[in-house]
Amino acid sequence: MAQEDSKAAAILANQVQYEQHLMSSNQSPEQFPAALGHLTDRIHPPSKDEDGYFPSDEERLTLRRVPEKLNWALFSIGVCELAERFSFYGATQVFSNFLNRHRPIIDGVVSATGAAKHLDTPSGALGFGTQVANGLVTFNQFWCYITPLLGAYVADVYTNRFNALCIGVGFAMVGHILLVISAIPSVLDDSHGALACFIIAIVIMGFGTGFFKSNCSVLIADQIKIKQQTVVTLRTGEKVIIDPALTLQRLYLWFYLMINIGSCAGELGMVYAEKWIGFWLAYLLPTLVFIIPIPVLWFGRKYYEVAPPNGSVMSQALKSCGLVIRKNWSWNPVRLVRNAKSDSYWDCVKPSLLPESERKPWMGYEDVWIDELSRGVKACAIFILFPLYWLCYNQIVNNLIVQAGQMQIGSTPSEIVSVLDPIFVIIFVFLFNTVVYPLMTKMKLPFTPIKRVTVGFFFASAGMIWAAVLQHYIYIRGECGNRVGDNITIDGHDCSTTPAHLSVWIQSGSYALVAASEILASVTSLEIAVLMAPNNMRSIIMGVSLFTTAFASAIGEAFTPLSVNPLFVINYAVLAGLSFVGGILFWLFFRRVDQNQEKLNLIGQEGYYETKEGGDPTKEPYLTTMEKPHADLHP
Repeated sequence: MAQEDSKAAAILANQVQYEQHLMSSNQSPEQFPAALGHLTDRIHPPSKDEDGYFPSDEERLTLRRVPEKLNWALFSIGVCELAERFSFYGATQVFSNFLNRHRPIIDGVVSATGAAKHLDTPSGALGFGTQVANGLVTFNQFWCYITPLLGAYVADVYTNRFNALCIGVGFAMVGHILLVISAIPSVLDDSHGALACFIIAIVIMGFGTGFFKSNCSVLIADQIKIKQQTVVTLRTGEKVIIDPALTLQRLYLWFYLMINIGSCAGELGMVYAEKWIGFWLAYLLPTLVFIIPIPVLWFGRKYYEVAPPNGSVMSQALKSCGLVIRKNWSWNPVRLVRNAKSDSYWDCVKPSLLPESERKPWMGYEDVWIDELSRGVKACAIFILFPLYWLCYNQIVNNLIVQAGQMQIGSTPSEIVSVLDPIFVIIFVFLFNTVVYPLMTKMKLPFTPIKRVTVGFFFASAGMIWAAVLQHYIYIRGECGNRVGDNITIDGHDCSTTPAHLSVWIQSGSYALVAASEILASVTSLEIAVLMAPNNMRSIIMGVSLFTTAFASAIGEAFTPLSVNPLFVINYAVLAGLSFVGGILFWLFFRRVDQNQEKLNLIGQEGYYETKEGGDPTKEPYLTTMEKPHADLHP
């Protein structure tokens, strides 16, 4: 009886809080809940007994699922991401020529800006050679994907995601300005001074990229209004479930579209700016575009939903994981694996299951947070195999550009071919978002994150197989054989300027397959990082996801000896094999996660726990996290 009274009191308190929220928003209690208000163009005015409740088990099996309608806050953050990717890829696209080649000579005069207009040779500036250029380009790529760990930690523990994002904008802006200074003609006259300025610029810009990347992709997910599965009625009378998992899937497809629009425009534009005007313009334009996020974030600061930081979350997570490992450790590998698969593996750190004498002082959290942490650890485990995927993806920014230079390309810069990747991504985003995913949902074929990533590995493998076969034909269709592109002469042919008799556009197959793999693997990695992380550790888990890219860059250095003639075929074949095996291992290791994906998604959703405890979710409307701002956060 006391328990029923307590529950009734809690319901009454929630209803009072709900009505106070409505009145503070100048709404009457009869109006639609604020968190669902943006859907009223598609949904009937609500009835307390019909709309806005958590679905029952039967409803989750029978009702169609739909994503939430995306709101303006999501698109404004997407614009910031577009501008940042334009600036990042636009600037980095010309790094190699800036560092590697000397300023060209035009009509007997050294080009002051490094531009090579009206020349068949590439632009250049500092002339430090391939070794310095490759070393600094590799360092930049590695650095920009290590710093997200720092940016994520600062956001979740000290500041918050919005403030950390603003810090990233500040750092990156300083870095871009220094890049412009390093390319001023008078500065280029002192190549060592320009190099020093350049190095300082990429270090500072890397900090900005790290803070930006680990928080922008999480802050945008925080703007989703409906935080848990919700039954609503469409104007057609059909009842559907608004599923946050589908909303995330749709959101990150559009988010990835913004990324690739920015990178495509940046890469394409800066290659020609470098060629015809000079490096100062190729660095200035990205700097100017990067101003866009400043007014956008300033305007949105009062409207974005921003989760507060939690100073103890990292300490609690590490201590919890350490205690779980100690309690379940066994030198017997069979027993160790059995313990790890047990449903009670994490029970030793759930406060409600421990005697008061065994509770640690740092266990200031609820049991549900441990369930979320367990799910987050699974996400980190999922990311372990991703470097095998990124090894294939990274070919589009190095070896496939070299391959393009070995084929007939005319006067088009070889770097332009790499723009095929974002172009295909843009096409596939619309295809998957409007045809593939809706069709699979309609046919009730769950294309879960684990399945998508597995197929993504196989698509990346197919892209490398295409490249390997094409490289084989390059070697047999040219006068220089397997030395095409090398700085040697064979039978009177200068191999550095004698391409194979194949059109460069045959490469499109590789780029299309890799782009499809990005939709399935890369986009889904963002989704996994947010969907499976504890709400107050999303940036940290996102940072771990991004770190796998840096790790892949480090592993890629081991394949450098294969990135020369006549070994390119072996290089692509080995990478294809690694990605294919990676896909098989990924499915074998994580198929259990796939089987339990629905259950994992429900962890932390209040209605789920209310239903499990015997409540009838169709009788009382629950309050979403928009009505209770801190309900989804744990101490």
